[in-house]
This record gives sequence, C-alpha cells and structure tokens, in this order.
Amino acid sequence: MLYIVPTPLGNLQDITLRALEVLKSADAVLCEDTRRSQILLSHFGISKPTYRYNENDERSVARCLEALKSGKNCALVSDCGTPCISDPGWKLVRAAVEAGIPVTSLPGPSAVACALAGAGITGGAFTFLGFLPRKPGKAAKILSAAYAQNHPVVIYESPYRVIKMLELIASTLGENTPVIAARELTKVYEEWLRGSATELAATFAKKTKVQGEFVLIIDRPATENTEEDHEPDPYY
Repeated sequence: MLYIVPTPLGNLQDITLRALEVLKSADAVLCEDTRRSQILLSHFGISKPTYRYNENDERSVARCLEALKSGKNCALVSDCGTPCISDPGWKLVRAAVEAGIPVTSLPGPSAVACALAGAGITGGAFTFLGFLPRKPGKAAKILSAAYAQNHPVVIYESPYRVIKMLELIASTLGENTPVIAARELTKVYEEWLRGSATELAATFAKKTKVQGEFVLIIDRPATENTEEDHEPDPYY
C-alpha cells in the first residue's frame, strides 16, 4: 500500500492524528528530503527507515516502486504540505496505480487551500498553476490564459523571485490587478498583504531581504467582481 501523507506547512501541530498513525505503522517513509522529514518524525517520537524519493531520477522511482511491489507499506511525504501538489510524488503514484498497488490519499495541510480560505474572495472556482515557468514569455502566456477564465488564479513563488513575478503580473494583466500575497503560512512570521500587483512589488522592493515561501492569489478588479461570480454552485 502507498499512503500519500500531508505534513505541516510549518506549524507541527497541524499534523493530523491519522497521518501520525500511518507514519507509525508504515514500513518505510519516502521523503523529498530525508533530513527535513527526520525533524518531523523525531518531534513525534517516530523511528522509521527513511528513503529519498527523487522525482527526477527514474532509478529512485523504480526503487520505491520495488519496495511497494515487495509488499511494504510506504508513506510518501514531501518537505511540507500535500505530496503531488506542486511537490514530488505523482510519478510514483501513477506507477503504483499502473502496477495494481493500492494507493490511498490522506487529507491534510495544503498551502493553496489554506491561502484561499483566508483570502475571502471566493468559495467557488479558481485556477491553480503552482510554480510558473522561469521564462517570462512562457509564464505570461500561461497567466493570461488562466486569467481569461474569470476565476481567481493561484500561484506559488519563492522569496527570490516574488518581486519579478509581481512585476510580470502587472505588465501582463494590468498594473491595478489585485493580488493577495500570503507569506510563511502557519509559521511564526505569517503575513498577509493585499494590494495591486504594482503596489506589492514596490512594498517588497523596499525591504532589505524578502523571506518565506509565497502563495499569490490574483483576483479581478472590484468593478469586475459581482455577487453572482462568487456564489457557490447551488448543486453542492
């Protein structure tokens, strides 16, 4: 059995009881980074064999798949949040499914869900793009297509590139495009900033150093937002 186990974004108290149960009972834990995962396991007094899972190394995927084929129960974790959502894991999950190995996914921490819940902009549809390509032209094309769907667009960004990304949003979608920037979610220095893409880019540019991982939620100008746009689907 392959268990997909979400782990805390930063606050270790966000681990679920079921996640702890699976980590304690698993034969092995497959990690994005064994050192980071070991901190989590040690905190909760869990001692298990840990193996590095490298999505970009087919030999790593094959080794993990062989462990599953041998009958081992393995827990797949990423550094934080839910595996396979802009994090490693999907190749192993696909290989396990194709090999007839049972896969079960546990609910738990996810940065995109956490940010959207705190944004207060929609209870309905949104477009999640994860990390955009490094090339500005390609990123701009993807942003434009997603924004044209008239739903909030959610992306992840690193502190090293967040200013350039906000500038790209401004130049591609308009200087007054509203953005909500959620930084260091669940951690001590959690911060929420709201403003236009241009305003937020200027705010971060004034800082000596920008730190923390970002979730950027790109909304539509207030004149375009209507109650009808944000009403939940009546069928749910």
